[in-house]
Amino acid sequence: MIKEVTTTAGPVDYLIHSAGVARDSLLISHSAQDIQDTIATNLMGTIWVNKAVAKGMMRRKKGAIVNISSVVGLQGNTGQSVYSASKSAIVGFSKSLSKELGSRGVTVNVIAPGYIDTDMTSSIPDARKKDIATRTSLGRLGRPEDVAEAALFLAQAKFITGQVLVVDGGLVL
Repeated sequence: MIKEVTTTAGPVDYLIHSAGVARDSLLISHSAQDIQDTIATNLMGTIWVNKAVAKGMMRRKKGAIVNISSVVGLQGNTGQSVYSASKSAIVGFSKSLSKELGSRGVTVNVIAPGYIDTDMTSSIPDARKKDIATRTSLGRLGRPEDVAEAALFLAQAKFITGQVLVVDGGLVL
């Protein structure tokens, strides 16, 4: 995938890596396949894509990586133990990678979104969404553009690395 991008568009200077699946269920109800799929998509996908762009960024001595985690990866949530594990691992991975790439002029940061109105949250019942929205300081769920603006900020910030920016409207305070 990265090779195809660089062939058509040139080198990757900025990576915003946002891929994730959530299979909400208590751990004892998860199948082995559900667990493997969640870890493969959320964590291993992040690792492989970061690895694919890191060498070129290091060679050019510039670049920014922003990996998308989740507030669930920071605080946990009932029925999301596997999802939480995969998203918290992204935080540890990104902090370590920021130390590996920093001396080469590459920043690595994380965004931990709260509840964002996307396909992933579309199956949450409206009453639950309303409850979540009332628990945020801003009184609403996030929008994709809220996360995009934060990602753009981190991608352009030359002296911020190894950090986690929570974008949740004040849900987790």
